[in-house]
This record gives sequence, structure tokens and C-alpha cells, in this order.
Amino acid sequence: MTPELMAQGAKALATHRAAVAKQQDNTESGGHAANYSRMHTPGEVDVTHGRILYLEDVSVSFDGFKAINKLSLDIASGELRCIIGPNGAGKTTMMDIITGKTRPDEGRVFFGSTIDLLRHTEPQIAQLGIGRKFQKPTVFEQLTVFENLELALKTHKGVKASMLFRLDSTQSDRLAEMLHTIHLSANVNAQAGTLSHGQKQWLEIGMLLMQDPKLLLLDEPVAGMTDAETERTAELFLSLKGKHSLMVVEHDMSFIKTISEIVTVLCDGAVLAQGTLDQVQADERVIEVYLGR
Repeated sequence: MTPELMAQGAKALATHRAAVAKQQDNTESGGHAANYSRMHTPGEVDVTHGRILYLEDVSVSFDGFKAINKLSLDIASGELRCIIGPNGAGKTTMMDIITGKTRPDEGRVFFGSTIDLLRHTEPQIAQLGIGRKFQKPTVFEQLTVFENLELALKTHKGVKASMLFRLDSTQSDRLAEMLHTIHLSANVNAQAGTLSHGQKQWLEIGMLLMQDPKLLLLDEPVAGMTDAETERTAELFLSLKGKHSLMVVEHDMSFIKTISEIVTVLCDGAVLAQGTLDQVQADERVIEVYLGR
């Protein structure tokens, strides 16, 4: 479902704003927003049509190998989507494309209805509100948990601004709330390097959340965690659903079962199956290429 197809349904509502819409040529998507049912504010993600991410017929090859092959999928606003599939299925490459690290050979990638991600660089995409967490946690190990979160605040990062920066009451409250959300209130003054693997994962997720992302891409977030840490991570993700949109790539089926509503199975760079976990686990094609018998 492309932005153009959705625009057809909104055409009647857009008619009376046509004169204003003509002034919207300088938008995040190079004027694409002018066809929609309401004005687009630069930097705003338009989820009027219920979808925050679209990939349509996306393909990319590396040295003749088609890592992504006519891939099409979409994610609803506030959804927690799980992505599974065998190694080499294209999961990481897909996230590379969404975040601007890899440019596809063909296809379309939209953030909301109006922001063409293929027109933006990797840093710009992060600024637009897409956060990505890789499998290995990356935190400032010599700093405390609090200092890591403080650094991640969405503020001006210039030298002078950093030297003069002081937390206001709203920011302090937000940091306290984040510490509670990521289960690290008791570790606020601990050096990040002393945390367990799972706690470092939570801290990095918290650092991403401090940037106010609208979409989070999470690559194997519970790999290497204890059972207790995995359970608490599931609670964390479920608490984020609705407030943020999440795309979770994972191999742990018990974890997927706990958090998932819709599961997308990738294979050979394309969608092989999609549905509830029970539905995809019963799919003969999925059993053959990924789950085994």
C-alpha cells in the first residue's frame, strides 16, 4: 500500500486545501505531502493513514547476490512487529535500508505518509525519529547510568551549550521516569561498565528513548540475556507499544510468543509469511526453511 494509493481515498478531503497544499513543495519528501488530506509540518511524521513505515518493492544486490528481493511490508503506528527468519534472510539489510546505511537499487521507503527516507542521510533519519539498537550494547562504560541517559537527552550538543547545560525540573523528572521504565532506578549511580549484559541492553534502549524516537529497530535484543532479564525485557517492550512503534528482529521463539501480535517471516530477501506466531509456525514453507520439524 503506497502513499499514492492512500492519497486516492483522501482526495475528497484534500480538495478544499488544494490552494494551501501547493505551497508545501518544500517538504521532507520533496513535495510529496501536497497530495494528502492535511498539511505536513516539516519534521512531523504523518500517520493519518495508520502506517508509520512502508517498504514497497525494495531490492538491493551485493556483488550479484540479491540480499533484498522485491520486499514489501508496512508497520502500523504504535505496533510492535516481530521479524524472524533464517540467517541470510535479509533482516539486517532491511534495517540498514530503513536507517539509511544502505541504499537500495530500487523500491520505495517511506516514514509515515510523506517522508521519503531515500532522500535522507543516516544522521538525518535518526533526527527524524528512527532509532536503531544493534545486538551488542553500546554504552559509555566509564560513566554512570545517570550520566549515560543525561548525555542522550535531545538537547543542543555544541561545546558552549554542553558546558552551560543544567537539567531543568522537566528533564529531571523525565530521567527519573526513564530509569524506572528500564528497570535501573537502583543502579542510577553505578558505572555502566559494571552492569550485567541485560542491564546494558536496557540502558542503551533508555538512551535511544531519550531521543524521542517514533520508530525503534531492535536487533536480537535478548541474545545473551538470562531468563529473568528476558522476561523483564518483554515487559519493557510491551510497555513501549502504543507509545512508540517497534520492529524487533529475534530468534528466541518464547520471547516472540510473549510480545508478538503480528510476525513477519523473511526468507531470501522477501516476505515468506505473515500472521500470528501460531499461523506462521504452522506454515509448511516456514517449517521447511526456518523452524525445522
